Amino acid sequence: MSRETSLLIVCLGNICRSPMAEGALRARLEEAGLGHVRVDSAGTGDWHVGNPPDSRAIATAARHGVDISGLRARQLQADDYRRFDWMLAADLQNLRDVQARKPDGASARIDLLTRWAGVPADVGEGAIPDPYTGDREDFEHVWRMVDEVASAAVARLRRPIDA
Repeated sequence: MSRETSLLIVCLGNICRSPMAEGALRARLEEAGLGHVRVDSAGTGDWHVGNPPDSRAIATAARHGVDISGLRARQLQADDYRRFDWMLAADLQNLRDVQARKPDGASARIDLLTRWAGVPADVGEGAIPDPYTGDREDFEHVWRMVDEVASAAVARLRRPIDA
């Protein structure tokens, strides 16, 4: 893909799934020489605005060589629908929420993160489960999922035509 692309990853609170996905995507894109792709994340809720990712998300990403400790949670804003090419939701409820908030004049395309990346939906209709109430293994499972999505995103973004 020759032109700059911008991706916004959206989950509920922007402290677990979306910052881990943002970190994994940035790392894989950089490795692939696609550092010009802009990646950010946001939450549909406002509970954690300004806070760093969950300490378990930070630790999980760090175990895989990715530092997300400098990220700060933010809530999805109306101008995100114009600033990003793609708004990619972690699960179906977040997808519905992002679609429901779409303002007039929005130009961003909206999809489920796994579906957009072309990762086969094996469980939960392609949803990335929320590990917030889980344990270390739940965070590791989510990391494996977002890392697979990040690899698939690199392949998609290397294609000459954006589908």
